[in-house]
Amino acid sequence: MIEFTLPTMTCGHCVKTVTETVQRLDAAAKLDVDLPTHKVRIDSQLPADTFAKALDEEGYTPAAA
Repeated sequence: MIEFTLPTMTCGHCVKTVTETVQRLDAAAKLDVDLPTHKVRIDSQLPADTFAKALDEEGYTPAAA
């Protein structure tokens, strides 16, 4: 399970973009988004860095842990 905090994810449109970005990389990925806490959990076999880079390119840079 991969977990990111995306501080710039603030609305429903953001959730849609994040979801589409994850599914474009792995259509079988399971995604859980908690908008109030800006957390995204991704269940996928792909490495976290793959998702982090793609999300960053969409403007949703994961916060440093």
